[in-house]
Amino acid sequence: MKILVTDGMDKKALAQLREMGHEVIEQFYESEDLGAALHEVDAVVVRSKTKVRAQHIDAAVGGRLKLIIRGGVGVDNIDVAYAEEKGMTVKNTPRASSQSVAELALAHMFSCARFISHAGYTMRNDAWDKKSYAKGIEISGKTIGIIGYGRIGSCLGTMCKALGMTVLAYGAHHEPGTQTRDGVPYVSLDELLARCDFISVHAPASEGAIINRDTIAKMKDGVVIINTSRGANLDEAALLEALDSGKVLAAGLDVFAEEPTANAALYKHARVSSTPHIGAQTVEAQQRIGAEIVDIIANFQA
Repeated sequence: MKILVTDGMDKKALAQLREMGHEVIEQFYESEDLGAALHEVDAVVVRSKTKVRAQHIDAAVGGRLKLIIRGGVGVDNIDVAYAEEKGMTVKNTPRASSQSVAELALAHMFSCARFISHAGYTMRNDAWDKKSYAKGIEISGKTIGIIGYGRIGSCLGTMCKALGMTVLAYGAHHEPGTQTRDGVPYVSLDELLARCDFISVHAPASEGAIINRDTIAKMKDGVVIINTSRGANLDEAALLEALDSGKVLAAGLDVFAEEPTANAALYKHARVSSTPHIGAQTVEAQQRIGAEIVDIIANFQA
């Protein structure tokens, strides 16, 4: 096959594809040029930067494109239903980055609890502002609510239990009173919001923000919010208001409503630990993503 890789890929996996006899082109295309490029290839591999929308799919119809692969978990940057309607197959790599994203969520939890991000920033600016960080909190003994207890959420849950936290789960398709496979109780969203000291979001992108003014109002005072899922799951204006009022103690954010984000008031906030969508950016995750992509292509039948 002729395969277009637009957003980069593990070098070992690229070499494997070429050894299998495929022609691999590594090139990023701006939106206005992407459709024409897709018309000329059998498969395309994208990450987060490239958006494959209906107009690109229309431009590819009648050409060679049969397979669209998202190297990562979510596929919200691809118009999946439309592509499938046009006879194309859409795949992702849901298992590859779970551990890396869960570990980043945990890192943000520690950063928020002990002001690590902001304290480090002030020291790099020659300030020894010890008194400002005297009200850090311990994670052990606290309750965390995980919204979306799938591969990533369950990885985080395992780590949080090891740290001595109580773990609660919410899933839109799971009844309160039931349990996850590892024995974590499912609760209603309202119960999770009311009981938890930390709330971490690991749900797919939703039409309306899961974390909004109404849901924040139901949370405990001094809650810590973590979002490493999708920017659409959090109302940034509502979070800023809650941070400024003290309702939310701190927030850890790896994803934003628009990326790259221009919301400086949020990502520069003294009580926000922010990263530029790096959840899957580990050596190990990239290797696993590459291996899954190679496996998808090796087993693909048009």
